[in-house]
Amino acid sequence: MNNTENVFYAPPKIPNQFIAEVNGVSIYLKREDLLHPEVSGNKFRKLKYNLAEAASQKRQILLTFGGAYSNHIAATAAAGKLAGFKTIGVIRGEELGNDLEKTLRENATLRFAHSCGMQLHFVSRSDYREKVSEEFLKELQEKFGEFYLVPEGGSNELAVKGCEEILTPKDAEFDVICCAIGTGGTISGLINSSEEHQQILGFPALKGDFLKPEIERFSKKNNWKIIPDYHFGGYAKVDEKLINFINNFRRKYGVQLDPVYTGKLLYGIFDLAQTGYFLKNTRILAIHTGGIQGIPGMNKVLKMRNLPPILT
Repeated sequence: MNNTENVFYAPPKIPNQFIAEVNGVSIYLKREDLLHPEVSGNKFRKLKYNLAEAASQKRQILLTFGGAYSNHIAATAAAGKLAGFKTIGVIRGEELGNDLEKTLRENATLRFAHSCGMQLHFVSRSDYREKVSEEFLKELQEKFGEFYLVPEGGSNELAVKGCEEILTPKDAEFDVICCAIGTGGTISGLINSSEEHQQILGFPALKGDFLKPEIERFSKKNNWKIIPDYHFGGYAKVDEKLINFINNFRRKYGVQLDPVYTGKLLYGIFDLAQTGYFLKNTRILAIHTGGIQGIPGMNKVLKMRNLPPILT
């Protein structure tokens, strides 16, 4: 029996955290990372109505896609377990399936997903690129049976509906809302629920200008802008400057940032504020979308690159 109420109870009312005043600009942080211990941040929002829809369709299986350190994979596995769904994660990188015990021993994200009962199905990178093709989805259906498909990153119309609930009426006091962008679902929800006087700024974690059409598919307002300058080389790319910022942020403000999304977001906001991008007395609300679970995996990569670790 599926019971999404086991996961998506009324989320706690967490006050926005004042962070700093920089060059006359006030920066606050909405702590969406504290919504749920295992299904945190924007994943909580994106999965809420998708799991409700899966239950209404009487589906017993959730199937989704992700990389080896995917926040979405971890969150879907946890939510599925709590709500009574069987979960299947199609993971990019068939080599990871050659020695599953070794992979689980070395990869905290996949180990957590597996511990939640998620069945891991590893595919080649070329096959993974076919994840939206009818032929590939049909093959998965023949292998696993009827399933409810949650797209990679969780973004679809139901996910956007969930992300529209991030902003509350009290957040109308802010002039600018900032968030990191992965697949475009979170910023689309923020745009839809924003007030007329607010500007929404999105900070992509990936290189490229491919997100604009995706956001326009979900949102009809024009009070938003993409800030493309803080991806640090691309998805999951980091350098010592970003690591130092994240560690100093934790020491100074007591908040853990992840290196893929919120670390780059806050770095960008502080940099823009310091260089005079924002008008004096602007009130900024940044959205902490979670992602902390991926830090152990990132620290393994940093160690191999002889870079300092992210403090936890």
